[in-house]
Amino acid sequence: MERAQESHAGWTFLTNHARVLAAIAADNTTRVRDIAARCRLTERAVQKIIADLEAGGYLTHVREGRSNVYRIARGTFLRHPADAPATVEDLLTLLDHHHSARPTEPAPDANAEPDANVEP
Repeated sequence: MERAQESHAGWTFLTNHARVLAAIAADNTTRVRDIAARCRLTERAVQKIIADLEAGGYLTHVREGRSNVYRIARGTFLRHPADAPATVEDLLTLLDHHHSARPTEPAPDANAEPDANVEP
């Protein structure tokens, strides 16, 4: 049985569809397993989302050997009328800007014990 890495109750600002699309935009040869880990979803959920995105015309894929190579239709308009005239490219640019602004290493835990082997 597949399980997400950790569950989240309640609402979030981004949909799982946006998260999966952003993961594919970051690496168009990524595996469903890796997308699931990154987005904290099950592989089955990712497969369903990819099928939704393909059916909606936002994504296509081709097989290359044993791998999929995804292509995002970046000029496609977002689905909700309130988002007009924003495109997938606009969304991905915003998400990429957010992702690149994140610190690369987690901040040290103030309550953590200092490592005895590391000099200050």
